Amino acid sequence: MLKVQEIRELIKVIDQSSIEEFTFEQEGSKIKIKKKSGMEAGVVHSVPQPVAVTVPQPVVEQQPVNQVATESQPVAQQATQTNETNLHKITSPMVGTFYHSSSPDAEPYVKVGSKVSTDSIVCIVEAMKLFNEIEAEVNGEIVEVLVKNGQLVEYGQPLFLVKPE
Repeated sequence: MLKVQEIRELIKVIDQSSIEEFTFEQEGSKIKIKKKSGMEAGVVHSVPQPVAVTVPQPVVEQQPVNQVATESQPVAQQATQTNETNLHKITSPMVGTFYHSSSPDAEPYVKVGSKVSTDSIVCIVEAMKLFNEIEAEVNGEIVEVLVKNGQLVEYGQPLFLVKPE
C-alpha cells in the first residue's frame, strides 16, 4: 500500500509530464490517475471496492523573494511575510475532515511548540470513511495550527506552519 506522500509524488510527476492517464496496482490496491481538461486529476483507490476521489490541481503562489517596503506595505507587515516564507507548510494531501487526534477524548498529536520529525504524525484527514495519518515531512517545531478540529479541508490547503530545524 502506498503512503500518502508517495501518492502526492505520483500526482506531481504525472502533472508535470505529458502522460494523460496512469494506473498502478500493488497487493490488491489500484490507483488510477487521469488528467482532465479542467486542470484536475482523478484518483481511484480500491481496497475491496473502488473508491473515487477527485483532486484539484494546487494553486502555486508566487511571491517576490526580496520585497521593498512601500507606503501601501508597512515594514512590520513585510517582516511578517519574510518570517512566513522561512516556514514549512504541512498541507492536506486530500479533501476531507481534519482531526487533531485519534479520538475525541485523546490528546492532539501536536500543538504549537511541539517538536516534530519527518515521520511524526501531526493529524488525521478523513476521506470517505478512511482515516489517513498525515506526517510532518520535516524536522522542526509547530508554530501555528491553521485549521480547527472537525473542519473540512481542501487538497493542498495548509494545515500547519513548521519552523524547520
